[in-house]
Amino acid sequence: MTLSASENLNPRSAEGGKAPRERFRVSGMDCGGCERKAVAAATRVKGVTDAEANAAAGTLDVFFEGQTPPDEAAIDQAMRGLGYEVVHDEPTSSAAGATPETAWWQTAKGKLVLISGALLAAAAVLHLLWPELGSWPFVAATLVGLYPIARSAWQALRVGEVFTIESLMTIAAAGALIIGAAAESAVVVVLFAVGELLEGVASTRARRSIAALSDLTPATARRLDGENITEVAAETLAPGQHVLVRPGDRMPCDGRIAEGGSYLDESPVNGEAEPRYKRAGEEVFAGTINRDGALTVEVTRRSEDNTIARIIRLVEEAQAAKAPVARFIDRFARWYMPAVIALALALAVLPPLVASMAWSESVYRALALLLIACPCALVISTPAAIAAGLSSGARRGLLIKGGAVLESLGKIKVMALDKTGTLTAGAPEVTDVEAWQGAAEDDVLAFAAALERESGHPIAAAIVSRARAQSLALPAVEGGRALAGAGVSGRIADDEVVLASPHHAADIASLGDASEARIRALEEDGKTVTVLVKAGVAVGAIALRDEPREDAREGLAALSRLGVRPVMLSGDNPRSAAAIGKLLGIEAHGGLMPEDKAARVAEWGSAGEGPVGKVGDGINDAPALAAADVGVAMGGGTDVALETADAALLRDRVAGIAELIRLSRATLANVKTNIALALGLKAIFLVTTALGITGLWIAVMADTGATVLVTINAMRLLRHRF
Repeated sequence: MTLSASENLNPRSAEGGKAPRERFRVSGMDCGGCERKAVAAATRVKGVTDAEANAAAGTLDVFFEGQTPPDEAAIDQAMRGLGYEVVHDEPTSSAAGATPETAWWQTAKGKLVLISGALLAAAAVLHLLWPELGSWPFVAATLVGLYPIARSAWQALRVGEVFTIESLMTIAAAGALIIGAAAESAVVVVLFAVGELLEGVASTRARRSIAALSDLTPATARRLDGENITEVAAETLAPGQHVLVRPGDRMPCDGRIAEGGSYLDESPVNGEAEPRYKRAGEEVFAGTINRDGALTVEVTRRSEDNTIARIIRLVEEAQAAKAPVARFIDRFARWYMPAVIALALALAVLPPLVASMAWSESVYRALALLLIACPCALVISTPAAIAAGLSSGARRGLLIKGGAVLESLGKIKVMALDKTGTLTAGAPEVTDVEAWQGAAEDDVLAFAAALERESGHPIAAAIVSRARAQSLALPAVEGGRALAGAGVSGRIADDEVVLASPHHAADIASLGDASEARIRALEEDGKTVTVLVKAGVAVGAIALRDEPREDAREGLAALSRLGVRPVMLSGDNPRSAAAIGKLLGIEAHGGLMPEDKAARVAEWGSAGEGPVGKVGDGINDAPALAAADVGVAMGGGTDVALETADAALLRDRVAGIAELIRLSRATLANVKTNIALALGLKAIFLVTTALGITGLWIAVMADTGATVLVTINAMRLLRHRF
């Protein structure tokens, strides 16, 4: 077996203990009905205990016992029996279901529309030119166009799927021929083929928008072997190897910059339009574009685990996870179709027996009823909107793990957010430089930076960065040393200089009432203060704080406008948390351990304040992310947070949280509109058809028209404005 045809996921536990499993790429599935037929056929293959099909992603997962997978040829034959095809010889780096693009008129459904449409037109012309031919041209057109539909119905019947859309159409078209309505029957076949084609186009467009992500990663990379540069396939790169990325090139892997610096366009991955400057030591993602500097990048992930592959895999799994409303529609359709057939049978038989209606009239009405009741539009209404919503979000850097999550996001009432790395930048910045005893602020900052120059501590890095930003000349330091738990010291121009915490500084110098008052004020603002002592005299202080992200206020305001209450949960000390909360204007809770955060989230949910969402980026956020109704991981977060969360923001923007909720609400509104269109049109024409007001022509037009309307409406989400 080749990976191009399937992906061996063995051994791997799936939900419900269904393991091991094997994944096949299958083309031709477009809707929930296709999924049911594929599952029914796969479970009849020897060795298969269960199966799951995903029409949106074009995948079929088969579960089996032991370590021996089912015969690929048998799976292939089962799918071919339904008119589907297992895709072979597909590059391993391609996206799920990313089969070579085929124009609609080259597909089986497209050819059926063209052929049956041409035959219908020819029949109409012949009927006008040679009326003596009677209805035979329409009969011929019907039989040719009906053959693939009837064959599909028979194939589904063989695997136990009795009540399918194809079976309804076959009965209706054949019945119309029997009662002499050949022209209507030919129109039925053509319009049904058009509806099926539209369904396929909608599914393909949603799938292609995600599959196109695989094209973002270049096929080759320039691997560095010492002084030599070798061009290799990007999928062969292994962690630890180094690659050269020239200006204008796309990043071939996830990695870490080893040498160089450059502006990187990350919009292909996270939708962020503004290029970001990255230097040695910073992470880079596959598919991003190197703008202006040559980079040496150390590979950190294999191609199958890089950012692009993970996005594709995440969306693929998300499309398979149906929303509650989608599961309801599936169950409804299973009961709806047998009920409709029973009603049509009663309409065909009872009126002639109890009301002396002509059999031809009652059968005609029953056939029209079957056609208008065909649930094409209803079945596609929800999955088409969900798939379009997930695809639209992914292109914006908003990853949502399934329709159920997409539905839940729109209902969030409380959103708990972590402080460090979520609401704040995650690194301290110098906010204040104080100069006392006649010293100059630049001297205080320069002396402090000189002492901290060799330290790797985040506070030291912030002080040095601020001094460099102001282009200050740093004096030489002699005998520099660290003071355990207190600060650093050294000699500058024959003076002993110490940079220490206020508590330690008070032990070696007199701060004075004014200085102590200033230090207390800075600390009450949630800032960390270090005091500079020169020759035994406190000459100044530097205050630092992990400042809010630039878009934090805007993002929190957007949540409030949506009726969502933002709350900050932080492991930082309560004073710092309160200061940031006051600055941002939100409720803040500090000094919380990971289990405390999870408990707060659970408490709000049980108190009826929810549903509750949680946003975080670290390992310590994982328990709360799991406890929330919806957990959202920030893109720069840890793998644990990303795996635990239900959704992820590839762009490190607080505003993305509101975008997630708006997308959810837009998708749910789209779904409700689609269901209303599908059921509303059916309700109207079911009544008019049963009463004999409308016939086969109007019935088919209403069914196909509803399918067109819900498809177009769902596709609007691909252009959703955030």
